[in-house]
Amino acid sequence: MAQITLKNLGKMFPPDVVAVADVNLTIGDGEFFVLLGPSGCGKSTTLRMIAGLEEATSGDILVDGRRVNDDDPADRDLAIVFQNYALYPHMTVAENLAFGLKLRKVAPTEITSRTAATSRMLGIEPLLKRKPRELSGGQQQRVALGRALVRQPKAFLFDEPLSNLDAKLRATMRTELIKLHQSLGATIVHVTHDQVEAMTMGQRICIMKDGHVVQVGPPMEVYRNPADTFVAGFLASPPMNLLDARVVDHAGGLAVALGEARLAVPGAFNGAYGAWRDRDVVFGIRPEDMHDGAGPGGRTPLDVRVVAVEALGPEVVLVAALADGREIHARLGPGFVAPIGSQQRLHLDLGAMHLFDRETRKAIAQRGTG
Repeated sequence: MAQITLKNLGKMFPPDVVAVADVNLTIGDGEFFVLLGPSGCGKSTTLRMIAGLEEATSGDILVDGRRVNDDDPADRDLAIVFQNYALYPHMTVAENLAFGLKLRKVAPTEITSRTAATSRMLGIEPLLKRKPRELSGGQQQRVALGRALVRQPKAFLFDEPLSNLDAKLRATMRTELIKLHQSLGATIVHVTHDQVEAMTMGQRICIMKDGHVVQVGPPMEVYRNPADTFVAGFLASPPMNLLDARVVDHAGGLAVALGEARLAVPGAFNGAYGAWRDRDVVFGIRPEDMHDGAGPGGRTPLDVRVVAVEALGPEVVLVAALADGREIHARLGPGFVAPIGSQQRLHLDLGAMHLFDRETRKAIAQRGTG
């Protein structure tokens, strides 16, 4: 397997379109690393530069410490799986699996051995004589994975390989890829715009926006401690509630003013947020940190009006309006019911609150929280 390092990596398309700007990343040997972001953020371009399918405009790409910018894709020993699978339609599954090995002049006996082992691993042995048009989307995806696996490369590069699958099959294949990584210990760089894929599969995720790296870290660390309002609003559905607010004095401490409502800031945060007294901020709280019961631990009440109740089976998403009309989302238990238009009291766990600079949109550090 391999460690992949990107140093000041950049890509510009004519005439002056910046696709990737000054990316610095180290992907560990054997790590499952996810590049996550909306369409056009530069994640696929970054992957294609690693693979050698796009030429870097600036910076360096290192594989196990060796600069590979000038190496042909075939010489980098990295296998890529595309969104559209890119199988050869005139070849059988077995021929697709073996094709890359034949090009590398691998011995026929070794080709047979590797093809058999890979097809067993992926459960595609019954499909070896079929052609791609005779396969379902999930089967084609397994064959595309098999064609990469059979090469035994230094690392695998996945460019949104699950995006063409239906929801149920995507969930199944997420599990299969996780199991595959655990069994191989392979270095995997996986590109996706799907937050669920990133959160469930990646050991670390890198969130990109407009060609820049915004935040890198383990999924739950990024989820719970977003670097800015973009990350806070991008991860999860529904995302973090983000509301313009103001920090004010309140009962010997601080509060967040949401219109007429006052949400007392936990004492542990007063030291960090004290410098923001009488300043405009963005208040953030996740939907799951709002409850329909007071519960233990001194939750803070907030009165709202019910706009919609979305029953999703294991949970209910409440869409509610503040007194000034701004809407928020709360993730509640499956038994929650409330008439549309009725008043409801939510109880907020402000130990999970965040504040962001209104101008820069960056998170305000919570030093002193322990």
